This record gives sequence, structure tokens and C-alpha cells, in this order.
Amino acid sequence: MTRTIDLGLLFSTTGPYKLMGRASRAGALKAIAQVNADPTLDLAFSAVERDPGGDIDAYAPFCEEILKSSAARHVIGCTTSWSRKEVIPSLERMGGVLWYPTPYEGFEASDRVVYAHACPNQHLLPLLDHCFAAYGKQVYLTGSNYIWGWEMNRIARELSARTGGDVLGERYVPIGSTDIARLVDEIEALKPDFVLNQLIGPSQYAFLDAMAALRARDPAFAGRRCPVLSCNMTEAELPVIGASAEGVISAGPWFRGLSPALPGNGGREDFGSSFEAAAHASVMMLAQLLAGTPDAESLSLPELLALPGSEAVGISARTHHLTLPVAIAQVRDGVFVPLRTYAPIEGDPYLTQTHTIQVRPMIKAVT
Repeated sequence: MTRTIDLGLLFSTTGPYKLMGRASRAGALKAIAQVNADPTLDLAFSAVERDPGGDIDAYAPFCEEILKSSAARHVIGCTTSWSRKEVIPSLERMGGVLWYPTPYEGFEASDRVVYAHACPNQHLLPLLDHCFAAYGKQVYLTGSNYIWGWEMNRIARELSARTGGDVLGERYVPIGSTDIARLVDEIEALKPDFVLNQLIGPSQYAFLDAMAALRARDPAFAGRRCPVLSCNMTEAELPVIGASAEGVISAGPWFRGLSPALPGNGGREDFGSSFEAAAHASVMMLAQLLAGTPDAESLSLPELLALPGSEAVGISARTHHLTLPVAIAQVRDGVFVPLRTYAPIEGDPYLTQTHTIQVRPMIKAVT
């Protein structure tokens, strides 16, 4: 007999980072439809949705509203680390679990969160290793003024110092701000080897437009000199950014044209971005954990991950992170072209391990 399980969706499909929220929501809905059409499963999901609109003060109330107004105990959602941290206290009070399908800065392992996208040893470290070797070690750091930018750039500073590099400058702008002229003027004056960009939404779009203008007027930045790096740019935003995205180098677990997609996707590769793929994988992994165990949706996350066979889902019972493939790709002619791919890397949120990254052969690349 099929049981219907309420499932929360908490994505900002409006507001400053709406494109990322829409991509993640699309992946979650695609997986819900797939689960509900699968006759081998004894469950179906019913989506309970809220849209915080990018308003940080709305996330916790909307998360609590989902948990109070329905039987949902699991929520797929949040796009920024700020919003994730806002909802964790609500989850703790009300017995909920968040499945977080976007990249983050590490240094967290909550019993209320499954981290379904990449952490720094799966995006930032491989990206910096690649770019230190390819471009040099004179770095400029920028980001939106919240925890993602702060922590990612802190790690970058420490790694740069250990490898003999030099951080030439570091600036932040408020989320949504497009006032980036001073930032770009400083980059023009300092001429770093590359820029590590942790901006999001309109701030990032304005910055890339300004960098494209800089390349057009200053030969020192022409062509592929001083590339802009990102750990959160995916195909979801390329149509809006347009030609200004050309040359951006990004790291993540998947880009279109690579095979396979993420653990939990069940072999599917028809996703627009890794945000969509990770949200899809979150729903599919949850369905696998709940299937065949009546009332499993009432179990805590540690209890779920202790069920027989749960290790096959691929979530670490210790850190609640995934082992993910890693790819570095560059925007060329409007699409991400993979430059390097790596063997899957276990999520290590506190960077406690000595990381040896193994390059693997390219399987299928965008051309």
C-alpha cells in the first residue's frame, strides 16, 4: 500500500538569487514526479512549498510554517549558507531535517542537515590547485558580505599562504548590491593572476559585466589573462550573464555533458545544472531511505542513516556529506567546457584529512 508523505520545499524562486532557487526547485519537483510514478516504491511525496523571496528573515518562519501546517519532517531547500543557518534552530526545535542541495563553505556537520552538494575539499581546493599551477599565485578575493564569502576566502588565504602565494586584495559587497566599481578599479591597479569570486546574484552579474569591460579596455586583462574563478556558478545563470561569463572557471560535482551525474540521480543526466541535479538526488536519496519502512519519516536523521542498507544511499553517517565527483570547467562560447575531472572525493567539511586529488580521464565533455 502506498503512503503519501508531505515533503517541504523551501526555495527562493523570487529575489536576488532566484535563478539558483528555481534550478534547485526544478530538480526537486522532477524527482517527486519520478518517485510518485514508480510502482516499486511504497510511498509518494506531496510537496509543501514556501518561497522566502531571498528575504533572510523569512526563512525560519516559513520553515516552521511547513513543519507546523503539514506532516512534513523533511525539507529540501535553502540556497545560501545564511539561510541554512537561519533554519537549523527551527529544525532542532521541531524535529525536522534539511536537505541542502547547493555548495557551501564547510565547517559544519549538523544532525539536522544532509549536505547534498560540494564542500571546500570538493570544489575550492581542487580549483585553487589547478589555478595556482596554471596562472600563478597572486590572488584577489571578493565575495558577497556573508558567511559563504567570508569562509571561502579565509580558506583561500590560508591555502595561498601555505603554498607561497600572495593575496593582493579582498573586498565584499552586500548581497544584491551592484556597486562594484571600486572593486574592479582595485583589480585593474593590482593586476592579480586571477580573481576568486564569491559574489552571488546581481552582484556577480554586475561584476562580470565590469570585468568584461575591463578586458576590452586594458590589454593586461585581455583574452584569458586574470580569469575569474567561482565555486557556485553553474549553467543556471549563464543565460542571464551572457557574454560576460566568457572565460569564468568554475568547480563543482557536475556540469552538463559530463557522465555520470551525481550519486542518487539513478543514472539520469537530463539536468540543467548541478543545483538541479543535487536537489533531484536529495529527493531520490530520501525516498530510498524511507521506502519499505513504515513511519520512517518520523525517525531522526541519525536513526535513518542507521537503518539496514542505508549505507548504499551514499550519505556519510558521521558527517552527513556525500562522496562526489569533482570537475573544473571554463565557460567557452556560452557553455561550460570541462578542463579537468577528478575521481570522487569524500566530503571532509573540517579539512581534517591530507587531500590527494587524483585526476581521472575525461568521460564525456561538452564541445
